[in-house]
Amino acid sequence: MSHHFQTARITISDIGLKKRRGEKIIMLTAYDYPTARALDEAGVDILLVGDSLGMVVGGLESTLPVTMDMMVYHTSMVARGRKKALLVGDMPYMSYHVSRARTLHNASRFIREGGADAIKIEGGRKRIRTIRALLSAEIPVMGHIGLTPQSLNMMGGYRVQGKTSDAAHVLLDDALYIQDAGVFSMVLEGLPAEVAAMITERLDVPTIGIGAGRGCDGQVLVIHDVLGFIDKPSARFVRKYRNFFEDIKESARDFRADVESGSYPSDSECYHMAPGQTPEGKQATNAAGA
Repeated sequence: MSHHFQTARITISDIGLKKRRGEKIIMLTAYDYPTARALDEAGVDILLVGDSLGMVVGGLESTLPVTMDMMVYHTSMVARGRKKALLVGDMPYMSYHVSRARTLHNASRFIREGGADAIKIEGGRKRIRTIRALLSAEIPVMGHIGLTPQSLNMMGGYRVQGKTSDAAHVLLDDALYIQDAGVFSMVLEGLPAEVAAMITERLDVPTIGIGAGRGCDGQVLVIHDVLGFIDKPSARFVRKYRNFFEDIKESARDFRADVESGSYPSDSECYHMAPGQTPEGKQATNAAGA
């Protein structure tokens, strides 16, 4: 039996090694083929197909209506675009809150149909059995604690977590529990910077922050936020590097104006028949031979 190894592709071991070396981990969301290609070529370590696609791509009010079919479809597009980055699929709401058999079936779809390398689930100590079951099926798991968007209704909205000493220690315990269960890394979302730094210092596995300050081992943002691709107010932690929303509007307006004026398409942007041919099917003659 022959074995083919892709030595250039980033693995979960590489992510752990970056923490031990003190190197920052770069993660961004991606939901389609061209975005995945661009981010991969830019040197992003991890591409996360987040259930945030429901909001930034689908226009939903929250991530709760996102389905497994939606997630697998978008993951497969990203898989075709990446060459090197580690690819993580985000388990949507109610895909892992069910029986062990159903959870494993849903997670395996990310690997077999979507081409992902690992999956991400939200929650602390209450996910220990789920994490262990996934690992027993050889599916690497990224954890996610703090502000967990799928717990929107229980939390009473998108609220920063861990603002008191007691709450901070509950989060630390959650982080230690899921580390012991076997996650290879975890997202810390919506935490005071001091709390995220304390958790990061106590853990052996890497932390990746979003709205959790500078003390994490890495950072993640939603690519649509980075590109300014949505026209809604952003959270405090979002840094916009472009304004694609306005760029697209301006480009569309310019195109409309060119079409209305007749300047698009120009002659150089049109295809033409072979020399000497006419639409009527008769060979053209010049004035001298008429």
